[in-house]
Amino acid sequence: MPANLTAQYLKAEEEYRRAATLEDEVRCLQVMLQEIPKHKGTDHLQASLKSRIAKAKRDLQTEKTSGKKGHGFRIPRQGAGTVIILGGPNAGKSQLLRSLTRATPDVASYPFTTQTPSPGMMPWEDVMVQLIDTPPITADYMEPYMHGLIRAADLALLMVDLGSDDGVEQCQEVLDHLGQTKTRLAATSYLSEEDVGLSFTQTFVVPNKIDLPEAEARLELLHDLCPLEFREFVISAEKGIGLEELRDTTYRALDVVRVYSKLPTAKEPDMDRPFTVRRGSTLIDMAGQVHKDFLEALKFARVWGAAVHDGTVVKGDYVLNDQDVVELHM
Repeated sequence: MPANLTAQYLKAEEEYRRAATLEDEVRCLQVMLQEIPKHKGTDHLQASLKSRIAKAKRDLQTEKTSGKKGHGFRIPRQGAGTVIILGGPNAGKSQLLRSLTRATPDVASYPFTTQTPSPGMMPWEDVMVQLIDTPPITADYMEPYMHGLIRAADLALLMVDLGSDDGVEQCQEVLDHLGQTKTRLAATSYLSEEDVGLSFTQTFVVPNKIDLPEAEARLELLHDLCPLEFREFVISAEKGIGLEELRDTTYRALDVVRVYSKLPTAKEPDMDRPFTVRRGSTLIDMAGQVHKDFLEALKFARVWGAAVHDGTVVKGDYVLNDQDVVELHM
């Protein structure tokens, strides 16, 4: 990205990738255009932003005229972050969701069991992470709403079926299909410098069914024929092999910190239900999650944590650390 991007730009960019409505898209794009440094190095990106704003406004007008929502299937964000499970037919996506959460999707040995996205909540210590099982992607077809779900996710798990000779080819078909769109998978999440409509979502590759015969040979074939830049986690979703490492790394990839709230009148904080915010977030970011009134009325806060003395008084620009206890004062 161009140099010297402001924190406001980066925040708006992240919100744009996850926009749930066209109104949200327009608002975020306008902030990005306002905040981007104005110099020759950003001329192309400025033009791209203006083009995207114009298109989003046209789409919004069409949506209002027709009465039809244009963003398709949406699942409300919950927990510390959202992780989408992708793959070809029979890769084991539903089994992974069932094994890591309390969700009970249909699991069968035949393909196309999953017809619509199915969410579940994966526990990690004292927080939850939202996992979303999805219909398979093939060379010929992907549900149109999948673009929005992938773009909005914090992380994608690309599953590979090691139980079938077709598994490696199906994985490549997923990558090829997405490669022809503006919704793609990558080692990190970002928007293209040349085209803000081109979105990349952080991805882990998850070869599944390592417990089955010939799975090791198919894994070697995957490495030879479909080398990927993504981090790899070899598992058996059914037998539980490798799941705890995948669970732990998935949470850590979200790059969030936990913050516990304490009422001024209470002796002890609420340690059961922490707020989660992006690493690098400030007190005012967390205060807005507690209640929108805090965005305007917050005077100060007291903080208990590893980086401060107990009860230290801080202002809204204080950068939060993992497991800080925060007492907000209006």
